[in-house]
Amino acid sequence: MKIMNTLPKLAAIFIFIVALASCEEDFEPLVSNIGVQNFDSDLYTSNKIAAYSKKLSPVQTNALPYYQLGVYNDPLYGKSTVNLLSQVIMDDPDPDFGDSTELKSVYLYIPFFAEGTASGDETTYTLDSIYGSQPINIKIYESNYFLRDLDPNENFEELQRYYADQKQLFEDNLIDASSGGRNFLTTTIEDFIPSSEEIIVTEDDDTTDDVDEEEKLPPGLRVELPVDFFKAKIIDKEGGPELINNNNFKEYFRGIYFEVTSDSDDGTLFGFDVAETKITLNYTRVVTTTSGDTTTSETRDETFVLSLGGVSVNVFDNELDTTVETALQNPDVENGEESLYVRGGDGIITVVDLFKDVDEKAVLDGVLVDGENGIPDELDSLRVQNWLINEANLIFYVDQSKVTGGSSEPDRLVIFDINNGRLLLDYTFDTSSSAEPIDAKTEHLGRLDRGSDENGDFYKIRVTNHISNLIRKDSTNVSLGLMVSQNVLITDFQDLKDTQSPGIEKIPAASIISPEGTVLFGNNTTDQDKKLKLQIYYTKPD
Repeated sequence: MKIMNTLPKLAAIFIFIVALASCEEDFEPLVSNIGVQNFDSDLYTSNKIAAYSKKLSPVQTNALPYYQLGVYNDPLYGKSTVNLLSQVIMDDPDPDFGDSTELKSVYLYIPFFAEGTASGDETTYTLDSIYGSQPINIKIYESNYFLRDLDPNENFEELQRYYADQKQLFEDNLIDASSGGRNFLTTTIEDFIPSSEEIIVTEDDDTTDDVDEEEKLPPGLRVELPVDFFKAKIIDKEGGPELINNNNFKEYFRGIYFEVTSDSDDGTLFGFDVAETKITLNYTRVVTTTSGDTTTSETRDETFVLSLGGVSVNVFDNELDTTVETALQNPDVENGEESLYVRGGDGIITVVDLFKDVDEKAVLDGVLVDGENGIPDELDSLRVQNWLINEANLIFYVDQSKVTGGSSEPDRLVIFDINNGRLLLDYTFDTSSSAEPIDAKTEHLGRLDRGSDENGDFYKIRVTNHISNLIRKDSTNVSLGLMVSQNVLITDFQDLKDTQSPGIEKIPAASIISPEGTVLFGNNTTDQDKKLKLQIYYTKPD
């Protein structure tokens, strides 16, 4: 009985399988026929590009993702010195330093960007954002220049902007000491080179017979500051209006200025998070307690911490190589240049204008006719083709005859919409990801492709969505900006002090914290194999 009931079910399943197989046999040739008969794929190469480079006007250097300090000598572009002015804020306002207070020591600590690998009790660090390996000298001063949060010229509704060229203004406002010179907060830190070794801090306990304690800090710059200065500036102001809150404090102690020099053209530049920079005041206080008829006093170790924060500004002093400076003068914006220059910091940008063609045609009812319409003829011609854009690339070849290869070459470039001050749509649609910025967004902003000798060959910048929108959606053909990027995951933009043609008002913040540079072949080079071109892979309905 059970067998008889099962047979109809098996028969139904068998019929279903046969039917499904028949459908698949009919379906597969249909797909194949459509692909072969109705579509044609090909490559179109546009040579109508004008690319040229120009030195930027001073860039905004407050509100950066992070800050720099040091001297960097680029093999091609020359020497750049980066100084810093920063406000100081109290971690805990309105402090109570207690009775019988004695300030024992004051230390400044600037931690480097570093990744630690622990092995037992030891940690090995690898430094990041360090450029160069030669010694530098650092002086630290008290500043009397007040850094505003908001701009009074904008009715205090916009952030105040500070720029890379304000070095002299800041240095003219360093406080004079009684000797008539600048008010040093420390003796010169001489021959400083960043080290990957952790810092061992020994806490000297004068109040007990206990063994001195050790504290290990990640690699950084740690220097002792004068006790007398901070006793008068901080400890002696306890209970006064100067320390009651950070607004008062920033008016009272207006900031500190770091001035960097080197004894040669070379040096070292390092990046750091200004919010992690601390000034620690180590002091003792006497604490008296009463229990019943017994009163006891003990001396306790305490700390009071100041942080660099609020407003911070990098200022740049660039000694641009005369050959590069001459090459950047009067670029050919109509026809483009043979060589393209890009450099970060207070930098150099390459402008790329696509479809730089004449305007003698217009589109009427889907066909080209005589007449101007404000759109380059090449772009008009592409729009009437009704192509599906599969992929579009700009490939920038490195001019190895002008560039010192290897580690001094930037690994990443970023491209952006100059007219609107924003990244391209391709950046948003790039789903490639990595915990490390060096490997992030590589579908759109390809890493520097290096040869077997580790010297850079080319950067492949994919602009598929941008070109597709230009051709299929009649988007505006904006000028594109190409710059160095230290971290392509940083999407903020910074203003220029003065707008530059063709409408450059802001640039990616990641470029300002990128000191390196390179030279690329332009669209006007005689080397046809390395000439800048736009590659468009498309599918055309038959």
